[in-house]
Amino acid sequence: MKSKKIICSIIIVSIIVSLFALPLNTSAKTIKEFEEEIKKYTDELQAKKNQVETNEAEIAKIKKKIANIEQEIKESEIEIKNLQDEIDESNKEIQQKSEESKKILEYYQISNGNNIYLEYAFGATDITDMIYRLSVIEQLTDYNDKIMKELEALIEKNKKQQEELTKKQKELGTMKNNLLAEKLRIDADSAAIKAGMPGIEEQIKAAKSQLEYYKNLGCGETEDIQACQYRKDQENQSSGSSIPSVNGFYRPVEHGYITQWYEGCRYFDPRINTCTGHLGMDIGSSNKSIDIYPIAPGYVTATYYDNAGALVVKIKHKYNGRYIYSTYAHQRTFAVRAGQYVSQYTTIGKMGSTGNSTGPHLHLEVTNCDWKSTGGGCSWRTYAESSTMNPANFVSFPSSWNNR
Repeated sequence: MKSKKIICSIIIVSIIVSLFALPLNTSAKTIKEFEEEIKKYTDELQAKKNQVETNEAEIAKIKKKIANIEQEIKESEIEIKNLQDEIDESNKEIQQKSEESKKILEYYQISNGNNIYLEYAFGATDITDMIYRLSVIEQLTDYNDKIMKELEALIEKNKKQQEELTKKQKELGTMKNNLLAEKLRIDADSAAIKAGMPGIEEQIKAAKSQLEYYKNLGCGETEDIQACQYRKDQENQSSGSSIPSVNGFYRPVEHGYITQWYEGCRYFDPRINTCTGHLGMDIGSSNKSIDIYPIAPGYVTATYYDNAGALVVKIKHKYNGRYIYSTYAHQRTFAVRAGQYVSQYTTIGKMGSTGNSTGPHLHLEVTNCDWKSTGGGCSWRTYAESSTMNPANFVSFPSSWNNR
């Protein structure tokens, strides 16, 4: 009786321990559900790709308009130069006519008084001479008025032309600035769609590859894809190709410290298909090129450069009857290849600062599925939005350490 109680106690304790040792999202996803997710996801990605293509076509039109405006500005500058030449010639003519008018008046001026024309008129010897002199005075006055009007017309014409060209240049400059602002807006829209996530084509290809993998694996339409994969893995145990189960986790570097803790996805923006938040933990070290190790034994599922140029290694682990994935980013070098088995003592690379990084460090993520690994079981969106787990739930991380 006592032995039965002991056995029951052991079973209960084992169950409790297993519950605490399984910080995993174990929600089942069937191959049908995954297929629906992939279809929805690829449709969304295709829409983003179409938007980028539309943006690029619009930018091409804007660039053409800007080129036309720049040509108009050049032509306007030539017009202004030609007008300035005309103004310079007009100014010469104005000066010449002014001198001519002055000389005529001086020539006929009899005195410095205000009655010069009268004195000239009344100096006639007879009526005929008087009429002649009055006629001369009238002609001089008309001629002088004519010269003054011509001068005023030239000045007005030059002023008006200059104002029109200045206005035209200002309008062209405004149009150009507006087009440049629109180009920047469209560029920013395209950049936002592309940034923070892998390439659209890469995501679509990976998602379709995932689906193909599960179909080829022979998973039933309503079977949990993780359970199906685990079952197939168990079947392969006899051939030695099965992933060994994880019995414990290790720190990924021999000595280091935490530079940024895990936050998770605080907000997922569907427009740019990425998260606000820190999906992993950042680890620094006094040795800026220290060796990096897996946190547990497993198989390398992918080694690649992400869209920002970071070197990334992904490893698949078997843990508590499920699979988890660890990701190691910003490495300086690769030391492993996809398909390779690694133990917790295998060097997988060296710490670096590749990609979007401000200094040498390791970005470590732990997830319950993966978008890049064959059989990873999720799309990029699911990966970013809901698959990440706090690495500290698996690995003991003090603020700094000198052993693994």
